[in-house]
Amino acid sequence: MDISTRAMFGFIAGALSVLVFHQGVWWLFHLGGLMPPPYPMNPVPPWSVPLTIDFCFWGGLYGLVYALVVPRLAMPLWLSGLILGLIATLVLWFIVAPIKGRPIASGWNPRVMLVILVIHVAWGIGVGLILPLLKPRSAAQRA
Repeated sequence: MDISTRAMFGFIAGALSVLVFHQGVWWLFHLGGLMPPPYPMNPVPPWSVPLTIDFCFWGGLYGLVYALVVPRLAMPLWLSGLILGLIATLVLWFIVAPIKGRPIASGWNPRVMLVILVIHVAWGIGVGLILPLLKPRSAAQRA
């Protein structure tokens, strides 16, 4: 498979994982009273894109990079996806939050940190599970 196709499938896997895994776990936390309702549509500055679409875009970008790196990894896709979720969480806590003027690592609030970590790890595992489902099968595999 060529690099652009792999990148496209990675983007799709990342975005789909946001809609299914990220928001699915968010919904479970919502049922437990730990999160607001899933699939938030409040506008995100500067272009007023709905928040869920913003999540899908960024999840897709992470998925794109993941799809380009994963052929070099010697581990199951769910495990490398879990690591992807950990990396995304660390980037959120220590790079994105300060840029947006938010407290580093969710203000070191353990409950909030755990919720965010679980949501992102579930998303990452989802990317690892969805990606191979998107790859086209060869004629030999279909027969």
